[in-house]
Amino acid sequence: MDRERFWDVIEAAWAPLGAEAGAARRALATRDPDTDVWAMPEISVVSKALDAFLGNLRAAARDLPADELTGLDQVCERLLYDIDRADVQAVTDGSDDGFLYARGFIVAMGRDFYTAVTADPRMAVLDGDCEAMCYFFAHLHNERFGTFPDTGSGISRESCSNPAGWQA
Repeated sequence: MDRERFWDVIEAAWAPLGAEAGAARRALATRDPDTDVWAMPEISVVSKALDAFLGNLRAAARDLPADELTGLDQVCERLLYDIDRADVQAVTDGSDDGFLYARGFIVAMGRDFYTAVTADPRMAVLDGDCEAMCYFFAHLHNERFGTFPDTGSGISRESCSNPAGWQA
């Protein structure tokens, strides 16, 4: 599984939510990082659409074979790990779990938003939250096959587990 396929699955789950959700996601990914995101109407649009997005994602992935669900989980795990950084946490705030859920929000928002945050952590959203995204494919794998996937990555998606992201 590669990142391209992962992002395709994410985008396919957002697509049925229409132009308003798509425009809101674009606005959040391209805004001036000094803008108060909670003053933007787009954050409300996206927040209200997250549950429908997750439902679409479940529908799109529910019949995938075990190896593909494992691959999606492995990519998600890596994406969460790569933004497990002090500079991202400084913007999103939150405890260990809160920071994990904030990173779940960053991934759930799609490639453009993820890329924007990776390049400039000020693009992250204070108190953004999508807990379900963090282990989405792992839980779906467990529901379907009775086991959690072994990604074989040797990394953890848990907060503060990426040493390179927390160096002073």
